[in-house]
Amino acid sequence: MKKIVALALTAAVSAGAFAQDFPSKPITLVVPFAAGGPTDLVARHLAEALRKPLGGASVVVENAAGAGGTIGATKVARAAPDGHTLLVWHIGMAATAGLYRKLQFNALEDFEYLGMINDVPMTLLGSPKLPANTYRDFEAYIRANGGKLNLAHAGLGSASHLCGLMWQSAVKLDKSMTTIAYRGTGPAMNDLIGGQVDVMCDQTTNTTAQIEGGRVKAFAVTTAKPLSNHKLLKDYPSLQEMGLKGFNLTIWHGMYAPKGTPAAVTKKLNDALRVALKDPEFVKRQEALGALVTTDNRVTPAGHKAFVAGEITKLKAVIEAAGQFAD
Repeated sequence: MKKIVALALTAAVSAGAFAQDFPSKPITLVVPFAAGGPTDLVARHLAEALRKPLGGASVVVENAAGAGGTIGATKVARAAPDGHTLLVWHIGMAATAGLYRKLQFNALEDFEYLGMINDVPMTLLGSPKLPANTYRDFEAYIRANGGKLNLAHAGLGSASHLCGLMWQSAVKLDKSMTTIAYRGTGPAMNDLIGGQVDVMCDQTTNTTAQIEGGRVKAFAVTTAKPLSNHKLLKDYPSLQEMGLKGFNLTIWHGMYAPKGTPAAVTKKLNDALRVALKDPEFVKRQEALGALVTTDNRVTPAGHKAFVAGEITKLKAVIEAAGQFAD
């Protein structure tokens, strides 16, 4: 018994000493997508904001793209659990549980949750050729012509794909629109602007400039309430207030460590994250991307994990009902 207690005390002291020395080398934020995209920008902004609360430590971003984000996520799940290799990922952390029937990691069991970073609202868009100018008219037009129209998205598992699935499920169209998958937001948006496709739902990071330039028609936002403080989107209704009860979808980002990372280290990382989220420059940069920095209970590891668990349940049901899998 004494030996067990002694071993436990030794382990506790060792963990405490390890946490005091942390970080002992550069911290890598793995982004499971190519450089230049929305998640990459969020991670790079965060890397800068984390340096000061981590005592001036070097924080770098590494892009590990492929397979809808699962390659980068697997890399972190298998990394040494010492807090020096972290994952920054968006809603895909929850969506992959439904999209992929065979995964090399479990989103809820193979990571330590460190806290949410932000929420990026989404907008429901139409081609400039559509006759509707309000959401009510738009929905009426879609209901009357659904079988003749098409909906674009940026690929299976993308933000636009998930939003389109959820919206069609919530509206309960008699005749579903034809779904067209593109290799990225750029070509999908170009065809929406040109009128080759009729409808698209995507994050404000990708849509704000097109709305502001009058190149597409915006009908609603996907947040639970209208974005009353958003310079451009404040006058657009939320889908929930338009009658789609419970509709609330944002493209959120969170930060994760490999399972087994010492609690003292995850606390240090969460403390640093909370400071970073209040950094005025970080907040300003997120606002420029159309993102809302997280300020609620989801900044805690427990709140973050509970939220993602709920998102997994919600998205899995929609994906399975649509039968649109990535594998």
